[in-house]
Amino acid sequence: MHYTGPLYRALNPVYAREPLSGRGAELYGGRFNAKGTPALYTALEPSTALREANQVGSLQPTILVSYEADLGPVFDTRDGAALARRGMTESDLANPGWRIRMIEGQDVPTQDFARHLIDDGFAGLLIRSFAKGAAATDFNIVLWRWTGPDCALKVVDDEDRLSRM
Repeated sequence: MHYTGPLYRALNPVYAREPLSGRGAELYGGRFNAKGTPALYTALEPSTALREANQVGSLQPTILVSYEADLGPVFDTRDGAALARRGMTESDLANPGWRIRMIEGQDVPTQDFARHLIDDGFAGLLIRSFAKGAAATDFNIVLWRWTGPDCALKVVDDEDRLSRM
């Protein structure tokens, strides 16, 4: 699929000056990116972005950023047949054990899945939010590529506020 429209991301203020870097995910890894792989975890709605960024403990300082996106190809995890062809299920995607496996140095199936999508030329994937309090209609787009052919992601910052942080 191709995605065109707004996206939202709740950033740790440390990364507010570089909202297109993917540096935090690259340093620490995530459900859909291994350490060393930059990624932007974005959401289709601002409330979903806030839930995603503050999943553990109390709400921490957060900068909410909006993007204008024109991205493709994006793998759509709502397509059960396409997911099954890649050896994954919705329960595999939702498995909360990925973090422990990553910490223990074990293979993380969702990271392996993402690596295969990257190798096949996907810019990202559309995935349901598994954050606490998320509804079945709350979706994220995880990006591994956001510039280049078929990909454009622009930060909405008409007043250049982020540069003043």
